[in-house]
Amino acid sequence: MIKKEMIAMLLAGGQGSRLGVLTAKVAKPAVAFGGKYRIIDFPLSNCINSGIDTVGVLTQYQPLRLNTHIGIGIPWDLDRNIGGVTILPPYEKSNSSEWYTGTANAIYQNLDYMDTFNPDYVLILSGDHIYKMDYEVMLDYHKENKADVTIAAMPVPMEEANRFGIVITDEEGRITEFQEKPPEPKSNLASMGIYIFSWPVLKEALLALQDEPGCDFGKHIIPYCHDREDRLFAYEYNGYWKDVGTLGSYWEANMELIDIIPEFNLYEEFWKIYTNSDIIPPQYVSGDAVIERSIIGDGSEIYGEIHNCVIGSGVTIGQGTVVRDSIIMKDVAIGSDCVIDKSIIAESVKVGDNVTLGIGSEVPNKLKPAVYSFGLVTIGENSEIPGGVQIGKNTAISGVTSKEDYPDGILESGETLIKAGERV
Repeated sequence: MIKKEMIAMLLAGGQGSRLGVLTAKVAKPAVAFGGKYRIIDFPLSNCINSGIDTVGVLTQYQPLRLNTHIGIGIPWDLDRNIGGVTILPPYEKSNSSEWYTGTANAIYQNLDYMDTFNPDYVLILSGDHIYKMDYEVMLDYHKENKADVTIAAMPVPMEEANRFGIVITDEEGRITEFQEKPPEPKSNLASMGIYIFSWPVLKEALLALQDEPGCDFGKHIIPYCHDREDRLFAYEYNGYWKDVGTLGSYWEANMELIDIIPEFNLYEEFWKIYTNSDIIPPQYVSGDAVIERSIIGDGSEIYGEIHNCVIGSGVTIGQGTVVRDSIIMKDVAIGSDCVIDKSIIAESVKVGDNVTLGIGSEVPNKLKPAVYSFGLVTIGENSEIPGGVQIGKNTAISGVTSKEDYPDGILESGETLIKAGERV
């Protein structure tokens, strides 16, 4: 019988609706990050760097690009005969077809997969966070405390604590109380959604709560284990960790990569971030180009100016164009004499000549003020922006647009231009 000490279950089925048009055609963990990577590269790299060689990736929403990116796991050294990486989509059972309805429900539906490896411990991860963590150190902590469940937790500002699952601990780190997004938190130690369970404890809890609608770790499994008086401990983490679940936090995390001394360093030799890279030619920078504090992907051609930007691979920036404080994903073509300010442009977008992005004042977005905010211009993948138009702040565009879509050649701040058939 196969025996693994610890296996990882990576929840990567998230729709990421707060990223708006960026996730219209792709799951959040497959969204590009840092010019070269996708968000899921970070937890996958953490696994292999921590010595975990068996990872189940649970997919659901728009899984094609995610599945293609992971493949058989070669970039992460997860192409193993025993273990390695396995994609686990929802599937039709003999008497019903059932989507994953909650984080714990998704894990429950893959009990057979976990049983195959007869693990001592199961590590539960989310596929949409940016961080580096040695899970082996967390496992040592779990063993030292003879814990049944260990929850990775980190201090957050008290005023933000009501957005998280909050753990209250005694002086030994044992969890005495757990609050799920409390209006009045009793502590600022927030759950990171990273759990180590002793396998018998997890299996028993999943079976006991199998009929719970939308069964979730934070809402159901953790309180169940706590009520049963299992040994729950908090493993305090004080490194860099970012939930890039909003356009603002996603933009911010990318911009932090180009700080003079970045808080999150992609260049550490001892903790590499691995990815599935295309084979593409080197970048080209023309004699007239100006580049200041930016990341630029392979195969890009720069003829204009770039200031404080994260540029993906295969991007073209035309002559006379100035791009500032922006994220430009792979295979984007931007024409000549454009001005691009504080924009997020998704993959394979075409921008015509003499286009201005980010004009005017900040007005709340009329359609989705909570999503399209932070003063950003957000353009979904495969969109086309015609030459000569001006686009305001807190705007979103998706689809192939023409000059007629812009009254007087302008999309005012706070407006949304989503072509028929595109997701908002």
